[in-house]
Parts: sequence; C-alpha cells; structure tokens
Amino acid sequence: MTKLLVVYYSAYGHVYDMALAAARGAGELAGCEARVARIPELESERNRTPYLDKHKKREESALSGKFRTVDRFTKYEASREAQQPVPVATNDDLRWADGIVWGFPTYFGSMPAQVKLFLEFASELCADGGLEGKPAGLITSAGSIHTGHEANLLTSMVPLFHFGMIMVGLPYSENPEYLTADAIGCSPYGASTLAGPDSSLAPDERELRMAGRLGLRVARAAAALKQSGIRSGQ
Repeated sequence: MTKLLVVYYSAYGHVYDMALAAARGAGELAGCEARVARIPELESERNRTPYLDKHKKREESALSGKFRTVDRFTKYEASREAQQPVPVATNDDLRWADGIVWGFPTYFGSMPAQVKLFLEFASELCADGGLEGKPAGLITSAGSIHTGHEANLLTSMVPLFHFGMIMVGLPYSENPEYLTADAIGCSPYGASTLAGPDSSLAPDERELRMAGRLGLRVARAAAALKQSGIRSGQ
C-alpha cells in the first residue's frame, strides 16, 4: 500500500481546506492510504502574529484597515478550534509516509516560523536519510496574487532538497485552470489559494481541484518509486 502524508500548518483555515483536498485527490489512487496531520502552533501565544492583531485598533491607517486585523483574529480562533481533531504531526509520521504534501501559508514571501521550526526538529531525518527519495509537493496561501505565493513555493523547496526529497509540481497540461487572467492561485511550482488581504476568501473550487491533482501526482510518484525499489533507505 502507498502511504501519503499531507502535513500542514494553517492559521486561518485556507491551507487546511487545501490540505484536505490534496488528501482526497491522493485517495483516488487505488491502494493509497492518505493521512492529514498538522504542524503545531508555537507554544507561547505572545509569539503568534494573530495575537498581536487582537490588540490593534480597527482603523490605525488606510492600509491596516484593509487587513481588518480584529476580525482576522476572530477567524484565527475559529480555525484553531476546527482543526483540533487533526493529529499533530511527528517525525514518525514523516518516516511512515512514502510521499509527503507540505502545506503552509505565505508570510513575507516565505514559509512561517512554525514550519521552519518543525523542519529543524526533524533534522534527525536529514542526518539519517529518512526522507531521501520520497516525492514531495507544496501547497500555500497568500493574501493576493502579488504577496509572494510563488516565491514561497520556490524557496520552500530548498530545505526539502536538503532532506533528499524529490519535488513534484503541477504541469500546464493537467491544470488548465491556472492558465487564466482570473485572480486564482496555483502555478507549475505547486498549489496555492488566494485568501484575500483580510483572509475573508475561501479557496476557489478550481484551486481545490488543483490541490487534489497535486495530492494524486505525489501519490502516484510515491507508488512508482516504492514499486521500483530504488528509493534510498529501502
């Protein structure tokens, strides 16, 4: 049986929805078991950006008004509650998987601190080659088409190469949806969704479809590598 892990961090729920779509897509592969696990939040609330938003005024400036920080904090709290049933990801989950889809939002054009910390605590798998030869795909979210989702997807491949993972993207031939002038996410580098500056948007159906295809592509790659027996560590 091919085992696919969708491991994600999601503050406001957008990446969570995309992660579920990726798992559903992987489930279309016969004989594939797909699991979803979440990267834990930082332990101290003082280190969480949404908690800084909680205490800001609604209209500090014309720009901050677009982000609606107080309303965004309320959405953060609701999203955390909704995700509580999802198990927290561990290094053992990473070892279990034949392929992994990673999901996390875009913060300043790169991965959040929560994800970087999770990878640093997984360093034993870098030292012993536990992830070498396993295929990986990436999912992200961003406030708009101009806030770094493609930069995040590209730069987030770097640490995964250090772990020896094989990157899987979203080719044009299978994903005509992103060949459009419409304001939606996704690219050849991975799946993405546009959350809006105030995080008020929900993933577009086309974005969810493409996330599902990414899950299926990573699962198929994992199955092929597993069957071939050439993956490192086997």
